[in-house]
This record gives sequence, C-alpha cells and structure tokens, in this order.
Amino acid sequence: MALLPPPPSSSSSLVFKVHRREPELLRPEKPTPHEFKNLSDIDDQEGLRSFVRCIVFFRYNPSMEGKDPVKIIREAMVKTLVFYYPLAGRLREGENGKLMVECNGEGILFTEADAEVTLEQLGGTPQPPYPCMDELLYDVPGSKNTLNSPLLVVQVTRLKCGGFSLGIRYNHAMVDGQGLAQFVYGVSEISRGAEAPSILPVWERHLLSASDPPKVTYQHLEYVDTAPNSEIHHEHLGELVDRSFAFGAKEVATLKSLVPQGKQFTSFEILTACLWKCRTIALQLDPDQEVRVMCVVNARNKFKNPPLPIGYYGNAFVLPVALTTAGQLTQNPIEYALELVQKAKGQFSQDYVRSVASLMVTEGRPHFITERTFGVSDIKHSWVLAFDFGWGHAVSGGSADAGSGEFPGCSYLMPYTDKEGGRGMVASLSLPSLAVERFQKELDTMLLN
Repeated sequence: MALLPPPPSSSSSLVFKVHRREPELLRPEKPTPHEFKNLSDIDDQEGLRSFVRCIVFFRYNPSMEGKDPVKIIREAMVKTLVFYYPLAGRLREGENGKLMVECNGEGILFTEADAEVTLEQLGGTPQPPYPCMDELLYDVPGSKNTLNSPLLVVQVTRLKCGGFSLGIRYNHAMVDGQGLAQFVYGVSEISRGAEAPSILPVWERHLLSASDPPKVTYQHLEYVDTAPNSEIHHEHLGELVDRSFAFGAKEVATLKSLVPQGKQFTSFEILTACLWKCRTIALQLDPDQEVRVMCVVNARNKFKNPPLPIGYYGNAFVLPVALTTAGQLTQNPIEYALELVQKAKGQFSQDYVRSVASLMVTEGRPHFITERTFGVSDIKHSWVLAFDFGWGHAVSGGSADAGSGEFPGCSYLMPYTDKEGGRGMVASLSLPSLAVERFQKELDTMLLN
C-alpha cells in the first residue's frame, strides 16, 4: 500500500539550532562577458515570474573525513559560474516588459550553515514536506524580487551526523527544474576535479520564442478560464497541508492492472489519473463543477526542426490541459481519467510550443489557470539522485514546496529510494487537512483491488 509517510517529526515539533554565517555573493571565478541576453517567450510568461525552492540531502562518508562540503561546493560553484555566467546576472525589463538578463557578474547568494540535527532526525531519506525547510534554506531579506535580485540563493548546511544538505531557490523565469539540475550536476562534477561540466550550457533562447509574425495555431485552454464564475471553495475542509505518498513498483503495477489489457500508457499517466481522481473525490466537489488536468510536458526531446541543443537550460516545457466535470471524473472508471490525461499530453508538438510562445506575445503574457486545475510535474527522472560532490550520490531531494505556494493544485513526482534500496516515486500534494484522510482512503481502495 502507498501509505502516507509522515516525517518522524513535523516541522512544528522538530526544533534545532542553526548557526549561519552572513550570506555572501559568489561571483564567477574569471571575468565573463558583460552583455544583455533576451529570455525566450516561454521563459517570459507571468506564471514563471516566481521562485522555486528545492533541497538535496547527503549522508556522511568516512572517506571524506576532514573535508568540508561548504568549502568544496563554494569553490566549485564559482568555477561553474564561469560557464553559466548569466546565472550570476540580474533580470531586467525591456520594452513592453520583455525580460532580459544583464550578465554583469554580480553573483549568486551563498550561505554557510551548521545545524544541530542529524539526517536520521530529519527522516533518514527526507521526503516532502521537508521538516524545517526555512532553517535549511535561509530566506535572505530583499532577495525575492523577480527583477534586480540574485537569480540563485544557495545554502549548504552541515548536519550533526557528518552529512549535509544543499538548499537552492531559483528564479523560474531563468531556468526550469531540468536546467537547474544541469547546473548543479556541473557543480558536482567540478567539485570532484573536472575542469568543466560534461554538458556545456547552451543559451539559444530564440529557439523558444514566437515566430515572426506570431502565429497562435492551437486553442490553449491552459490560459483560458472557461468557467470564470465557478470557483472551488474548500475552506470548510481546513487549511492546506502538504503531504507525500510513496509508490513503489508494486503500487504502480496494481494501478496499471485497473486498466483493461491492450491499452498503452505510461507510469506517469496512470499515476496522474489516480491522483487526480482521488484528489477530486477527497475535495467533495459539486458533480457539475468543472475540473482540469494539466500535464507539465518537457519539450527537450521533442524538438526536431531545429532540435533543442543538448545543454539548453531555459524553460522548455508547456502545460496542455483537458477538462471534464467532477461528477464524470469521480463516477467513471480510472480509464476515463487516464484518457483525459493522455488527451492533454497528446496535444503536444513542436508547433504547440511555438503557438504558446506566440500567445505570450499577442496576449500580453497571460498566467496559466490554476483555479479548478490539478497539475502534475514529472521530475522523477531528474538528476537529483545523481548529484555527487564526493560524498556519494544524494539520498533524497526534490521540490521543497510540495504543491503549496502560488499553485496549490500542482503535484510533483519525485524519485524515491526506500531504506531497503528499492526505487520508486513520491507524489507530493497540498490538500485541506480534512481531505487528507479521504484521499488516503480512496487511494487505498484502488491499491487493494
């Protein structure tokens, strides 16, 4: 069964001291070009003018005794920033609010810290909601302005057991999750002695910009509110809380067995369908209420003419949606939800991406619709567990905000390794407190079939 795995201590009951040094600006080790670079029209949308937090955890390694992760990562970052020098710049607005980055080498914010807590006290292989996240990634005052502020905020925290955590907050307009992971992977390679990242960064943001003239060739429901007077109110179910649910190979196989044989689908698709249906039931929505599923689709491997270069680290995803009613979703077999998920994903193409870019230009960078929307971002194949700064691969990590924040209806699928070494996925969600038990009940019912 995919049980709700709470941390051994909640962030409210787990209390420990953190000793921080004053944040410092890390600049590229060598002089870099001072220039202005335009962001793509996919980067330059209202919904991405925000910050995302992530964190990665590492165990103590006796072979690294006497070596300091803070010193090693700091030195590797300034070397890596020579290659990724736009990340050391600042975002500016040009004509009509168009985003660009001034590559001025001002630097990223870096904080060194020591925490009087062990990795085991944090859960051994901590999963979202990560306990005491605010302690493990300092919210530097004045650093959360989208414009004219550091694009990366980093904190390396030594733990009492000899392990450590790496917390990062990044400006989403500048990079997506995979782009950020590519940067951190490069830092990890240089920390182990490489002269340069094995995958060199590529800018080329014009490849994801609108055509000239702009051509919107698809209906983009992800940016259109089709039921503007229909809002979901679930305040009576309590405040939103972040929870995570583990799915191993057994659970995924059970969910797949609910679908008639012969139908082709991926693990992402069946998990998204399952989570969407269980969440909708748990929220007790009116049967006529419109509900949406939004799939975060990575475009990197889909571009053919021309292809996106390996090393592209800008935002390279789109958000196609499908919609139905709560009644149809909850009363039909899981295959119905699965078909809607596949319908959403099936809209994707290289032309679809260009159409989104054109929409940003012609419609003034609209924000994607979050009301009545359940979105899923698949980062289970990210490089998080491949990060190795010399202490061995990360034991866990991923998005630190679970699904709360600006888009509480968003869930993240993240890689997971249990204490026996089994690989699986963790799905993070935000749910009203009184809906958590109903969600778990519906999920258990599916998994017991």
